[in-house]
Amino acid sequence: MNIQIRPLTQNGEPRWCVSFAKNRVSFRSEMEARTFVTTLEARLRAPHVLPSAIPQRQAG
Repeated sequence: MNIQIRPLTQNGEPRWCVSFAKNRVSFRSEMEARTFVTTLEARLRAPHVLPSAIPQRQAG
């Protein structure tokens, strides 16, 4: 996934924008933006169980 961090100005206030997929999230500081990206990347790298691998419960 392409994740970008870039500075921007919003209502005269300096902000930082994190863009990924079709999403954009703004932060008040570069440190907040970088912390968010670190957490996002860790979650993306984490192992995920596919739905087909989860045993189905039968009704009854």
